[in-house]
Amino acid sequence: MTTYLVTGGTGSFGTTMVRDLLSTDAHEVRILSRDEAKQDDMRRQFRDGRLRFYIGDVRDPASVREAVAGVDHIFHAAALKQVPSCEFFPLQAVQTNVLGSSNVINAASDAGVASVVCLSTDKAVYPINAMGMSKAIMEKTVQAFARNKSDSNTVVSITRYGNVMYSRGSVIPVFAAQAMAGKPLTITDPSMTRFLMSLLESVELVHYAFDNARPGDLFVRKAPACTIEVLARAVASLYGNDDPEITILGTRHGEKQYESLLGREEREQAVDMGDYYRVPLDARRLEYELFFDEGTQEGKEYIDYNSHNAERLDVAAVKELLLTLPEIRASLEAHS
Repeated sequence: MTTYLVTGGTGSFGTTMVRDLLSTDAHEVRILSRDEAKQDDMRRQFRDGRLRFYIGDVRDPASVREAVAGVDHIFHAAALKQVPSCEFFPLQAVQTNVLGSSNVINAASDAGVASVVCLSTDKAVYPINAMGMSKAIMEKTVQAFARNKSDSNTVVSITRYGNVMYSRGSVIPVFAAQAMAGKPLTITDPSMTRFLMSLLESVELVHYAFDNARPGDLFVRKAPACTIEVLARAVASLYGNDDPEITILGTRHGEKQYESLLGREEREQAVDMGDYYRVPLDARRLEYELFFDEGTQEGKEYIDYNSHNAERLDVAAVKELLLTLPEIRASLEAHS
C-alpha cells in the first residue's frame, strides 16, 4: 500500500514517472504542481482513480505539507529548468529550486516519509549559469540535511541528469518539426556535445535511488553522447533527408559547450555500480583544525565525467537510439 508524491508531476519527467508508478501496484500517486490546466489534461489522459492532484507550489510550505501527509516516497521534480529564463530571473530560480526544495525535504522529514529523490542536472557541475547554480545549492541543501539531521528517518538523495531525449524543452522535437517542414535545422554550436538518455532510463535511475540510496547519496547514470550536429543530422535522416541545410545561431545565454555529470572531485569519490555511479555523502564534521597539520592523501588523478570524454556516437548509432523513443516512432508513423 505505497503512496507516492511527484512534485512538478505534469512536466516531462513527472508524467513519465507517474505513468511508470501507475503500472505498479501503487496505492496512490499524488501530483503537486501549480498548473490546473495541465493537471486537468493529465487527469483525462490517465483516467486512473489512484491519481490525486494537489494545486500548490513548492515555494509555499503549507501546500507542500498538505500534499506530503501520508506519503511513503517522493520524487521531487518541480523546478525552473530553462537556462535563459533563469539567467534573466535568477532570484526566481533560487525561490523554486533552492527554497522550494528545502520546503519539500523538511516537510517530508516531519511527515516521516521514507525516501525523497531530488532531481538535479549536469548544469550543477562547475555551474556557469543561474539555473545550474541554483541546482548546485539544491544539492548542497540535500547533503546538509543528511549531514545535520542524521537522526531523521527520511533518506534524501539526488539523481543528476544530462540531456533527456524528447523531454519538454529538448532540441529533438525542434529538429523533428524543422525536418518535417523541410526547413533548415537551427543549431547553436555544431561542436557542442550532449549526453543521450531516454525518459525511461531517467525513471530507472530514480527507482535505483529509491532502492539503494543512503542519506545524501548522489547518483548518475552512464550514457553515450554525441555532438549537436550529429544529433541534428540523425533526426533529419530519419525523416528522409541525409544532407539537411543547417543554420548556426550561436551560443545562447549561459549555455555550456559540454555536459558534466560528475566533477573531477566527485569522480574521485564515486563508486562504480555498473550502469550507475554513486557518490556518497562527505560526512566529515566542521573540524577544520585537523587539516592544518594533516590533510587527505593524494590519490589517482581523475577527470570529470562529461559528454566530451564519454562514449561518442555517430549518426547511424544516434538514429538507432532515437528509434527506441515512442515519440519518434509515433511521429515517423504520422509523417509517413
